[in-house]
Amino acid sequence: KAAEAVKLFNTIHSVDRTSLLDALVKDADKAGRHPAVYIQVNIGEEEQKGGCSIAEVPALIEAVRASPLPLAGLMAIPPLDPEPGPYFALLAKIARSHDVTGLSIGMSGDFQAAVMLGATAVRVGTALFED
Repeated sequence: KAAEAVKLFNTIHSVDRTSLLDALVKDADKAGRHPAVYIQVNIGEEEQKGGCSIAEVPALIEAVRASPLPLAGLMAIPPLDPEPGPYFALLAKIARSHDVTGLSIGMSGDFQAAVMLGATAVRVGTALFED
């Protein structure tokens, strides 16, 4: 999967462990392309969701910065909660504390709150493709 992702995408939104980063770097070097990556953070610490834990973020940031892949930022999907704002704010705080400027937060149902809290990328597929 890493080899295909490196060939197809300019940015990868789901790096959540060093083993995946290592696979992407290996395939990026072979392909001669180095897509930017977002570190996926499990901001709500939900068992059913992917992403690294909040505690793992600093080490993963360091690993990406030491790699040839540019760090695009942090990405998270908050819990299904009536108010996603606190989760977005927490991710923004983590990003600031590590001099990370990119924030991929917010989807069709909550992108307004995400933008207000510093999102630099939002994912709005449902708003675009569903009635």
